[in-house]
Amino acid sequence: MTNTDRDALLDAALVHVPFEGMNERALAAGARDIGMDAALIRVHFPQGGAGLAAAYHRRADRALREALAATPPEGRFRDRVAQALWQRLELSDPELVRAGAATLALPQSAALAARLVWETSDVIWTALGDRSQDVNWYSKRATLTAVISATVLFWLGDESEGRADTRAFIERRIDRRDVGRDRQGAPAQPARRIQTGRCRPGLDPCAPRPGTARQDPIRTTPCSPTR
Repeated sequence: MTNTDRDALLDAALVHVPFEGMNERALAAGARDIGMDAALIRVHFPQGGAGLAAAYHRRADRALREALAATPPEGRFRDRVAQALWQRLELSDPELVRAGAATLALPQSAALAARLVWETSDVIWTALGDRSQDVNWYSKRATLTAVISATVLFWLGDESEGRADTRAFIERRIDRRDVGRDRQGAPAQPARRIQTGRCRPGLDPCAPRPGTARQDPIRTTPCSPTR
């Protein structure tokens, strides 16, 4: 088994996907086209149609990684993220993506589908220079993964010229999710105190702080003096 054989089968099978779907039938038709023994299909694609969809997805991820390395996006960080995401869409054929999504939507492929979107998110963040090694590594990719998933669904149904509506959608989603925006942490506002028991002698929880108006806290039991 060589990568060349697998790539040849991938290319041949993708020709049949618009007619057969992203499944074993497309793989079998592709194998016939290149004269490959049908027994080798499972050697190259043990997951069948899901493996075919994953191979197509990861091929586009590799192309995106190479494109971003050759010509890094410029501008604000959130603009670079938007540009990278748009480039990823341009590397894909909508009909093939739609067929792949239908296959990966099956319950047995749910984990693989989630992993593939995460991989695309990681490709973008890594190519843009993210070197975080703490919890931010996960939060950045999780946030962008949500944006990618929503964008692909919108893109598949976009009939605007040049898919201009998709580009606008990307901008809105990135702003809404604050992807790539530099933010300085602000201290959390203290929550209102909840009285769940008796008041301590000599203390009035309803007493106003200096310079503030009196505010009644939320109580679950009446406040009464101890005896």
